[in-house]
Amino acid sequence: METKQVIASSIKPGSFILIDGVCCKAVDISVSKSGKHGSAKARIVAIGLLDGKKRDIVVGSQSSVDVPIIDKRNAQVLSVSTETINVMDQDTYETFDMKIPEEFKDKIQEGNYVQYWVIGGEKVIKQVRGE
Repeated sequence: METKQVIASSIKPGSFILIDGVCCKAVDISVSKSGKHGSAKARIVAIGLLDGKKRDIVVGSQSSVDVPIIDKRNAQVLSVSTETINVMDQDTYETFDMKIPEEFKDKIQEGNYVQYWVIGGEKVIKQVRGE
């Protein structure tokens, strides 16, 4: 998985961050004041993008944290089965199968376009558009 390093205090709500090797979306960030013998700390609370679990870390506010590089791509739906769809990437023309998330089960039809994200080598559907 591709990552880059950023300063912990620069993370904002809605940013992506890697916590315990899991891609997460930051929902709450608080930075404490520096103390007499220590530096300021940043507490970052985030929700996992794939599993929805809440995670948090506490790091020095000037420490580096890993941020995943998420590849956002578009594809056209070629065929639909009960649990999966077969799609063709709009840039590379590669065809592959993807699992259908619960929220999109009734919205996906042949010929529709989907936006999917490549997160840590896994492809996840994030949006469905009409023809």
